[in-house]
Amino acid sequence: MSLDQVRQFCRSLPDVAEDVKWGNDLVFTVGGRMFCVICLEPPHQVAFKCTSDSFATLVEQPGLIPAPYLARAMWVQERELGAALGHRQRDALIRTSYELVKAKLPKRRRAAVAARRRAPKR
Repeated sequence: MSLDQVRQFCRSLPDVAEDVKWGNDLVFTVGGRMFCVICLEPPHQVAFKCTSDSFATLVEQPGLIPAPYLARAMWVQERELGAALGHRQRDALIRTSYELVKAKLPKRRRAAVAARRRAPKR
């Protein structure tokens, strides 16, 4: 799996914004809150939020570690894109991260995200 494939998947999710932060990290957000971070420098580490139940299981797998600075918030990092996770599993984990972050948005932001999705496109 390539960086572009992960990027395309993240951008396919509703109401996602992307930005480069901290010099070389591609950050994907929903409602202003990040759900996936990809280092633009090879080997392209990928970090995402997960449930507390899956966190313990995931960090036991080779190639996956608690995400630096974010582990206390149940974030996991794949040390090298494609080394530990297949694309289907990674996509499912990123989608879960997106849903977890979206569910925790303040009520006003959740409503704004839902309204944009329902608004007719011009």
